[in-house]
Amino acid sequence: MLRIGTVVLGVNDLRRAMDFWSRALDYVPREEPDDDTWAVMTPREGHGAHLALGLSETLVQRHPRVHLDLYAGDAADQAAEVERLVRLGAERVDWDLYPEDPDFVVLADTEGNRFCVINTAGHP
Repeated sequence: MLRIGTVVLGVNDLRRAMDFWSRALDYVPREEPDDDTWAVMTPREGHGAHLALGLSETLVQRHPRVHLDLYAGDAADQAAEVERLVRLGAERVDWDLYPEDPDFVVLADTEGNRFCVINTAGHP
């Protein structure tokens, strides 16, 4: 049986991306990178998908085909997490595809990669 083990994001500045995602998710480097081209981040405690960061020259997609969804418990938790992530360096994205009553907020990390913070209160 297969399972997702690692999600890979392209980045322009490996150290900046490592710093952001470390503080955003409480992840740590699996090992200290040999250079500034590749790092794998893992949860500090417990289990979860790994997040690999790789140096990339590919342009950021405005509407990426793949992105991260980060789950918040309810609307208040979502709002607090969005503000915390913005303080860490994320930017709000002027998202033109929001539905009428969205349960998600689109942000971009320090490298421009889009990700969503989801209010999961209305989800089973």
